[in-house]
Amino acid sequence: MPEILIRYVKFLGTSIIGTFVDMLVLFLLSDFVFEKGYWGEYVLSPVLSFQCAVLVNYTIFYFYVWKDRVASLRSLAFFLKSYLTYNISCSTVFLIRLGVLLLIERFTGWDVVVCSILAMCFSGIMNFILTNNLVFRKRK
Repeated sequence: MPEILIRYVKFLGTSIIGTFVDMLVLFLLSDFVFEKGYWGEYVLSPVLSFQCAVLVNYTIFYFYVWKDRVASLRSLAFFLKSYLTYNISCSTVFLIRLGVLLLIERFTGWDVVVCSILAMCFSGIMNFILTNNLVFRKRK
């Protein structure tokens, strides 16, 4: 099996962990911390849960999925710099995903969950490409 395919399968598997973290933190924040109030429940909770998921995914990617590409570069400075790059790329992909979701809904009228799943498939591939070729690119 080609290396890129193995890496993609690892990426998908570990992304499920990030999705679980995102949903768990969202539930806890929106139901127990910011239970009353629009901004806390619908703005702060999703942003904070997304950031928790990004950190968990990045850490797993760093130490497992792309460990061979960072082994010789391991340092706190490199970890933080590449985390910032990863966070920016994830946030950008998230905004694109939202746009794709809205476009699918506009043209099909399908339920938001169906639109979200389709947009997530598209954004997952984009996220992998950016993470593989930008954040954890092969270095000379």
